Amino acid sequence: MLQMYLFAAIMKGKMRYTFAQFKAEYPDDNACLKAVLDNRYGDTCPRCGVVGVKWHPITGRQGFVCSECDRHVYPLADTIFRKSSTSLWNWFYAIYLFSVAKNGVSAKELERHLGVTYKTAWRMAKQIRLLMEQEALELTGEVEVDETYIGGKRKVAQKYNNKSAVFGAVERDGMAKAKHVKSTGARVLIPEIQDTIDPKAIIYSDEWQSYKRLNKLGYTHTTVNHSKLEYVRGTAHTNTIEGFWGQLKRSLDGTYHSVSPKYLQSYVNEFVFRYNLRTVAVCPVLLSQVGKPVSRVS
Repeated sequence: MLQMYLFAAIMKGKMRYTFAQFKAEYPDDNACLKAVLDNRYGDTCPRCGVVGVKWHPITGRQGFVCSECDRHVYPLADTIFRKSSTSLWNWFYAIYLFSVAKNGVSAKELERHLGVTYKTAWRMAKQIRLLMEQEALELTGEVEVDETYIGGKRKVAQKYNNKSAVFGAVERDGMAKAKHVKSTGARVLIPEIQDTIDPKAIIYSDEWQSYKRLNKLGYTHTTVNHSKLEYVRGTAHTNTIEGFWGQLKRSLDGTYHSVSPKYLQSYVNEFVFRYNLRTVAVCPVLLSQVGKPVSRVS
């Protein structure tokens, strides 16, 4: 995570990454394969450990030969591209589409753009979201926390039935974190806050009862009373996190329509990733991750 955001900091001020730039940098499958190799190994052979090697492509295979030890290296192994027969350029183009779509990209849209089956498009989208997973990050300064419910059927008597709870925390003018949680009780939310937020941070929230222990735990905690139509009191408000929830829900409803609890966290990760990289061109950051081995490849 720290390495990714360091790269993002370098990219600050470069808000645009156009399709023309993408096509010039990645004109074909060979250029994409070389990019994965560079991202994963650079000029260091993982077999012999020699730095400054030259890579020679293997004809007819997605691999390279080390100039020092003559051993084969396959940069797509254990990445999101593993066991995929889809063109590598199509994968990169799908990543580009994800990077420029503020509200996400549905599998049906990928299907139309790439000319692949819906099953292939759905799997590609699922794998691309693995590049957007949240990692360890401690929020500091002024932090707003809140919980929300996503999906399910809304009824007057049982409006939270079949809904999934999501807890979120956002630094003002900074980073965000969000997680699909089992419930919004104190036994769930307090450990999440302690794992996510610096003890010296100033926390703002509504008056949800699960947050009442924060002052006793050493946090500086201020609330606003939404039930009394109090939304701002001095510096106390939760408008930042509410704005994040609004973008998340509009995108899920408008682009994805319905998300199962099983995959909800991956969609939450996607929009946290977009939020955290809102000041930079997203595509170069995403493509810098393509050589990263992932733990869940299907």
